[in-house]
Amino acid sequence: MTGTFLNTAAILIGGLLGLRFGKLLKDNSREMIVIGLGLFTIALSVGMFLESNNSLIVLGGILIGGILGESLKIEDRINSMGERLESKFKAMNSSGARGDFVRGFMTSSVLFCTGPMAVLGAIQDGLTGDFQLLAIKSVMDGFAAFALASTLGPGVLFSSLMVFLYQGIFSLLAFQLQGVMTGDMIAELTATGGIILIGLAISSLLEIKQIRAGNFLPGLVISPLIVFLLTLIN
Repeated sequence: MTGTFLNTAAILIGGLLGLRFGKLLKDNSREMIVIGLGLFTIALSVGMFLESNNSLIVLGGILIGGILGESLKIEDRINSMGERLESKFKAMNSSGARGDFVRGFMTSSVLFCTGPMAVLGAIQDGLTGDFQLLAIKSVMDGFAAFALASTLGPGVLFSSLMVFLYQGIFSLLAFQLQGVMTGDMIAELTATGGIILIGLAISSLLEIKQIRAGNFLPGLVISPLIVFLLTLIN
């Protein structure tokens, strides 16, 4: 849960600073920060992949997980959920303080809670206590909160509660699996997550090519499952 606390604090601090100093950071500076985070994420992802003891298991997890994700349309469902949430509160987003508050809360909540990094980071934090991914996400969310709060107001600050609940649930569920997951299973899950993060960095941060990285999330289940089945065979 350490990473979730850190992420929540980053959004609060970024939002508060955005309310006070939001107009000072230039667009070019924001762009360079995002690019830097994208390059760092790729480097970190490569390190995660190298933890694999059998790269063929990771390949199987990515391919089977990707097929399942496409069949289930996970990325589309995530995007649709965000659109439905925004539409639900659209009537409240009229001019005035209350409208701005709700718009800021909903927009930032959807932004901070959707995407592979929120899920993968929370799972890794719960399973191993390693919150490095959520630390990176905290930096990104902090700057995003800074920018959003400067235009949408204090509603952005309260999205930190949604992040705390959302990621906290995934971390607690992963924590319950500690006694079930072996070292090899965690290693292949981590390596598979590294591949997914590379896709996220290329698509969302560096904007090189659009990749539906969310559709690979089932691979986080498939890779450990393959390790388990191979253990039974052997």
